[in-house]
Amino acid sequence: MTLARTWSVGLAGVHGAMVEVEVDMANGVPHVALVGLPDAVVRQSVDRVRAAVVNAGASFPQRRITIGLSPASMPKQGSGFDLALAAAVLAASGTVPPESVDRLVLLGELGLDGSVRGIRGVLPAVLAAARAGHAHVVVPAANAEEAALVDSVEVLAARTLGEVLAHLSGRERLTAHVRGPLPELPPPLDLGDVVGQAAGRRAVEVAAAGGHHLYLAGPPGAGKTMLAERLPGLLPPSMSTRRSR
Repeated sequence: MTLARTWSVGLAGVHGAMVEVEVDMANGVPHVALVGLPDAVVRQSVDRVRAAVVNAGASFPQRRITIGLSPASMPKQGSGFDLALAAAVLAASGTVPPESVDRLVLLGELGLDGSVRGIRGVLPAVLAAARAGHAHVVVPAANAEEAALVDSVEVLAARTLGEVLAHLSGRERLTAHVRGPLPELPPPLDLGDVVGQAAGRRAVEVAAAGGHHLYLAGPPGAGKTMLAERLPGLLPPSMSTRRSR
């Protein structure tokens, strides 16, 4: 097999977008071409992946390798594609079965020693994977608790590339991460703490009772923030988060 594909996620602001990682191998002078609007960090991932694969006990193929990140028109940024690139390259070379990565989403930065390092933006990335219908996501162990906030996806936490390769080869499955209990929210601030500010208090109470918009204006120190912080305490729990934004 000289062609393999897997999945990762790119970020556009705070929203995730699925990125298909394709790898094709051909005979010729050993060379790696990375296409699909990668930024400097993504281009440098080739060297990180090569070192990580070797230090994980596998062989990086000495062939002409073309790696495509699709959609090609979307800029790719950050180091979160490293793990997907490594898995796709090794699947194309036959080190791991290509079908083991075909529907898998992989997120994570690789250290030169083969460690899987945490990245930013895991929650929107896993949300994007869930919306696209993917059932399994491999993430760095440091990001597993954040990723597990998405209930509809099985989160597999990895500490090293070697663990991922063992999972893909069927030797030792990665353990699905179980989310711990969410921390209790602190009690809301009480409007009873505000002394004076009769007009401001009434405006906050009317806005909370009727679900109205609220505009607070005044010089610094007038109490705008103090009043706004206490608005959620007047709302029912199901409405306080949404309406206090």
